[in-house]
Amino acid sequence: MRVTKMHGLGNDYVYLAPTEERDWPDVARRVSDRHFGVGSDGLILALPSDVADMRMRMFNADGSEAEMCGNGIRCVVKFALEEGLVPGDKEQVNVETLDGIKTLEIFREDGVVVAARVDMGRPRFDPADLPANVEGPGPIVDLPLTVDGMELKLTLASMGNPHAIHYVDSGIDEFPLERIGPLVENHPLFPKRTNFQVVQVIDRGHVKHRVWERGSGITLASGTSASAVAAASRLRGLTGDRIVDSLPGGDLVLEWDGEGAVFMTGPATRVFDAEWYE
Repeated sequence: MRVTKMHGLGNDYVYLAPTEERDWPDVARRVSDRHFGVGSDGLILALPSDVADMRMRMFNADGSEAEMCGNGIRCVVKFALEEGLVPGDKEQVNVETLDGIKTLEIFREDGVVVAARVDMGRPRFDPADLPANVEGPGPIVDLPLTVDGMELKLTLASMGNPHAIHYVDSGIDEFPLERIGPLVENHPLFPKRTNFQVVQVIDRGHVKHRVWERGSGITLASGTSASAVAAASRLRGLTGDRIVDSLPGGDLVLEWDGEGAVFMTGPATRVFDAEWYE
């Protein structure tokens, strides 16, 4: 199979335009292995669609399929444009995902796609949308949860996939994400598991955040996580309508007016093309 490695702020995936069906969870696990495979946070497929310009399927490194991927969708559109899967001169591309159709505005430099602004859809705060085993309607803020002796206060949000967000006043780089992340992800509170974010608010226009991604572990960036953080932070009155989110892999720009969709702007980078031998 011909494969392409791409990343958005270091959140890296292997991309395919398959012509036949395979056991994609198994392929995802094998290509994602950083010692015996290509090495990635997962696998993303560029597919035809009956309702949009194209369709995206996204599999985490453990083979589980996710509803949406913010960094991945920017890259899969760049991939589709460059591979001729959609007309290469399009300025706007609609992508079918498990969380509905997402619209991307394309940015080019010297004719090369370098970034995109994504309509990530409306954030949802009802626990049923995550889902989470919490009684009553949302929004849920400062939900107490103790794991391995650490007391957390979670804000819950869905961007088509679930997010549990914990705020710290300082020391975000020292937060034991590798220990706490998997415990939150697999907690009985979240029947379909969850992404976990730790966030430090720098000022009303700037946050810093690290993420444990459901099914992949610690990643350098996550577009849906950044979107959830932007919405949760504004909901809590900590930030305004537009923020820069500094992740370990770089910065994303997020916009949310408190009512409509979250918009995310960030880069898309093609790393290499190769042949995968099974």
